[in-house]
Formats: sequence, C-alpha cells, structure tokens
Amino acid sequence: MDLSFLQSLLLVVDSGSIAQAARTQQLTGAALRQRVAALERELGVSLLTRSGHTSLPTQACIDLLPRARHMLRELALLKEDVDTSGISGQLKIGAISTALTGLMPKALKALAIQAPKVMPFLRPGSSIDLYNALLAEQLDAIITVAPPFTVPKSISTVVLRREPLVLISPKKSTASIKQQLTNQLYIRYDAASWGGRFAQQYVLDQRLAPRLLCDLDGLEAIALMVAQNLGVSLVPSWQGLDDLTSKVHVTPIQGAKYHRNIVLMVRQPSSQTDKIKLLTSLLAA
Repeated sequence: MDLSFLQSLLLVVDSGSIAQAARTQQLTGAALRQRVAALERELGVSLLTRSGHTSLPTQACIDLLPRARHMLRELALLKEDVDTSGISGQLKIGAISTALTGLMPKALKALAIQAPKVMPFLRPGSSIDLYNALLAEQLDAIITVAPPFTVPKSISTVVLRREPLVLISPKKSTASIKQQLTNQLYIRYDAASWGGRFAQQYVLDQRLAPRLLCDLDGLEAIALMVAQNLGVSLVPSWQGLDDLTSKVHVTPIQGAKYHRNIVLMVRQPSSQTDKIKLLTSLLAA
C-alpha cells in the first residue's frame, strides 16, 4: 500500500473536499480520485460518499482512520530517526485567531532559528474545534482558551497567558461601566464560546440587560465594530489589544474571576516530545 494514498484520503476526510485535498498535494482532482479508488480496490470497501460538493467518509473509512493516522505518524518519525542533525519533521499546531497574531509570530521566528528543520503547519479555528481535532489526533498541539471542563488525564495543559476582562468603548467616558452597557448597544462576545462565558457571567452577576446589537466570536472584528462607534463590548485583554488603543478606549473590569486563560494543550504521550518542549519554551519566553 502506498502511504501517500492514505495521506490523500486523510486530507479529503479532514477538509471534506477532494478539490481542496488535491490542491494541498498539488494534484489534479482526477489523480486524487484515482488514489482513493486504488485504496478502495485494495481494501475491498467504499471509503467516500458524495453529498453536494462535499466528500464524506463512510463508516468503513471512519473505522480505519485511527490506524491510518498512526501509520503516517510512524512514517514521519521513521524519517526523524535517521536525522542526526537535530530536531526535525512536521509539527501540526492549532491556534485561535488571537494566538496566531499574538503569541505565534515571535515563537515561529525563534523556532525557525533554533530548529530550522522543523516544519510548522498552522491550523486556525475556534477553541472547541481545535480541541476536538486534538482528541482526534489531527493536531500535535493547540493554543486555545482553557476549556470550561476538566480535560482527560491524557491531555497536558500549560497556561501561557492570563487575560482579564475589559470594557472597550469608542472613546473615553465619564459614565460607569454599568451605565455604558445599559445606554449603548452591546456587541456581545459569543456567550457560547469558551472565552465569551466570562463576559456573559459579568453581565449576569451585575444583573444587566444590555441592548444587543449582535453576537460575534472574533475579538478583532468586535474591536473594529466598537471603533466604528457601533456599540461597546466586554472582551478579554488579548495580546494585540494594546495596538488598538488609538481606536478604542479600554476600561478594566474589577473581579479576579472575570478572565480567560490561554493554554497550550498536548496529548500524552506525544510522539513529538522534543518539538513540543521547544515550542512550549518559545511560547513562554
């Protein structure tokens, strides 16, 4: 069995698209379909079904995914075993948007200097999506908001950053936080998100009923809407908010419980221990 065919199959499953998987591997769609067809002939089962423009795994495909991912991980490690020049190989990292623009650039620059043979693959996403991808062994590590539940013992967690809740408004005001939330439209950091629950908890604790403009899960987009004088918002003081202080006014919220932690999460045991240790040290620097 050609393991590159297995890699093609996993790309289709993860992206949901033969066209996207083909672009990733610099193949034509027809060539990638031929790879999947060859696997189906060899295994004697159907692996994909079509639903509109989306390709979905069959139950047989789902059943073989854990072993297929394991085989490809072992192949990557096999290449690393014979590389005596230092840390090398791919490192698949998932990160929320504020980590991609805040924590990651400096760490990636240092990684390129200290371990030039490491090939980072970055996947953006929401906290819950990245967490599920880590559990499914699609990612080696994720940088995300600390989850609102106890994680399994197989997941190690390192706190990278503590971000207290703040009010952002279009300009400085003599009105209190409560008055601003009452008298202006409220751009709500999505209460269903892992980070948004702290803002929602503050609103509930203060017994406020702000006039909602919209729910939004993107902190940068929320700040831009506030800067355009569309309303006010409660958000964590993420890395990068300081760069927006010329556009929005930031007022700290009192109360130690109103904050989110940004964490690095890794499955244990990890086949990428050396690379993860280096990444952790660079993110904490």
